[in-house]
This record gives sequence, C-alpha cells and structure tokens, in this order.
Amino acid sequence: MASNALALLEGDTLRLRGVLDRAAVIALWPQLQALPAKLARLDLAEVERVDSAGLALLAELAARARKAGHPLVITGAPAGYNELSAAYR
Repeated sequence: MASNALALLEGDTLRLRGVLDRAAVIALWPQLQALPAKLARLDLAEVERVDSAGLALLAELAARARKAGHPLVITGAPAGYNELSAAYR
C-alpha cells in the first residue's frame, strides 16, 4: 500500500501530513536525510497517526537536531503519540 505521507519544509519547521507509518518512513527517508541542520520544529498537527517506525523517524530527527546543538520542538502530536513515545522512551 502506498503511503500518503507528505513532508514540507517551511523555514526551520518541518510539517508532516498523513499517516506516519513504516511505508511513509521508507518513502520519506531520502527527502528527510537532506534536511538542513537548522531544523528547529516538527509540526505534526496534520499527522493522522504514527506507529513505531514513524516514532523512530521522529527520534532520529530529534537526535540530529541535538547533535547540531539545539533541541527539536515537536508540536501537534497526533492521538496515541504520547503513549507510544512513553512506551519506547
């Protein structure tokens, strides 16, 4: 099944839309690897749901931001995100 996920970079904010699942991670990974170090925010307001693969992707983006010397602020977390995040720490 094809992913409907979309990533749009606006300044220092990455806006994600759709379902952030394994298929989306595979489709988005090449685009997200080229993100600039200035990325400061992830806007998930239009993400319908996230699974463990999507959570791993978000964790990787957060780790890259920390390595670049600044925290990554995540806004608009979809339903279930906080519980999944807590489960995986």
